[in-house]
Amino acid sequence: MNAEENRGTCPTANGREQEPSERILVMTAVEAEREAVLQGLQDTKGFDVILAGVGPAMAAARTAKALSSGNYKLVISAGIGGGFPGKAGIGDIVIAGEIIAADLGAETQEGFSSLEELGFGSSCIQTNDMLVSRIAETFNGAGLPVHIGPVLTVSTATGTSDSALALAARIEGAAAEAMEGYGVAAAAQDQGVPVLEIRSVSNMVGPRDKSAWRIKEALAALSSASSVLREVLR
Repeated sequence: MNAEENRGTCPTANGREQEPSERILVMTAVEAEREAVLQGLQDTKGFDVILAGVGPAMAAARTAKALSSGNYKLVISAGIGGGFPGKAGIGDIVIAGEIIAADLGAETQEGFSSLEELGFGSSCIQTNDMLVSRIAETFNGAGLPVHIGPVLTVSTATGTSDSALALAARIEGAAAEAMEGYGVAAAAQDQGVPVLEIRSVSNMVGPRDKSAWRIKEALAALSSASSVLREVLR
C-alpha cells in the first residue's frame, strides 16, 4: 500500500451532521504528553486535553467516551513517537496525511496481509488535506521542522531493523509510528468528527535503544507545536 493509494482508499473522518461547536478535543497517551500540550496551549479556551491511555483499544474507548459527553469540531491525537529514518528526525514534527493501523491484518505464508487485502474494510483513515497543509505551513513559518506523511499505529512498538524496513517497504512514505492514532481516529470517524494526528519525534523507528531516545526534546517540540496550534485553530 503506497501513500497515493492511501489517499484514494482511506475514508475521511467526517460526514455526520452535528450541532455547531468551537471546541477541540486533544487526546494524549500519557500525562507527560498532556502536560506538554497544556503548556503550549497556555490555558487557551476551547481545547480539552484528555488522557487516552496507551494503545489503540484504550485510546478508542476513551475518545468515544469523551465525544459522547461533549460536542467537538475537531479531534487531535497528539504526542511523541518514532520517526522513520530519512523521513523525520529527532525533534521534528510529523502531521499525519493518513492514519494507518499498520499491524491490523493477518500473517500469511507470503507475508503480511492488510485488512484491505483480506476484504474486511479499511485500516487507514484520511485526514483533511487542506487543514493539514495549513497547519504545516504555519508550523514551518514558526521555524518548526515539519513533515506530512502516513503515521502508523501499532500495538507493539517496532524494535528491530527488520521490522522497521518491512513497515517502510509495505507502507510507502511512512513518516512516523505511535500507538494511539488509529484508535482515536476510529472513534472520531464513528462520530463524524474530523481528526488529526500530530507527533514529535523522540527516537528513530528501528532497534530499541533507550540511550538514543530524546524524550525531553520531543516533549519540548510537542509543546512548541501546541503553542502554534492555538493560534491557527482558535
